[in-house]
Amino acid sequence: MGLLNDFKAFAVKGNVVDLAVAVIIGGAFSGIVKSLVDDVIMPIVGRIFGKLDFSNLYLPLAEIPANVEPTLTAVKAAGVPVLAYGSFISVLINFIILAFIIFMMVRQVSKLTQALVKKEEEAPAAPAPTPEDVLLLREIRDSLKK
Repeated sequence: MGLLNDFKAFAVKGNVVDLAVAVIIGGAFSGIVKSLVDDVIMPIVGRIFGKLDFSNLYLPLAEIPANVEPTLTAVKAAGVPVLAYGSFISVLINFIILAFIIFMMVRQVSKLTQALVKKEEEAPAAPAPTPEDVLLLREIRDSLKK
C-alpha cells in the first residue's frame, strides 16, 4: 500500500498536474507549428529555391524499378529503401521554429518575473511599529510638559 500512497501523493502534486497540462498544450501547439511549417513556410522556401518540394527530396539506397514513379511515397510503397532527407529538413525547421517560440515565451515569463520581484523590492517597507516602552516614555514626557 505504501507504493500506491506514494504514487497518489506524487500524481496530485501541483507540478505534475501543471506538467500534464503543458504536455497536452504542447502537443496541440506542435500540430499548429507542423502545419505552419508544412503548409506556409516550406512552400515559400521551396518557391525561393526553384519550386523545390522538400517532402519529395530523397536519396534511393537501391535501384528504383522502372514502373515506379519517382516520388517518395511511390518509391517507399515499392519497398525501395530511401534516405528521406527532405522530411528531415522539414522536421528540423519545425523544431527550430518551435524551440524559438518556446524560448521567446520563457524569456517573456522571466522578464515578467524579474519585473514583479523588482517591484516588490522597490516597494517601501512598512515602518516597524514603535516599541511600547518608547510610546510610554512619550506619554510621560507629554504629560510632564503640561
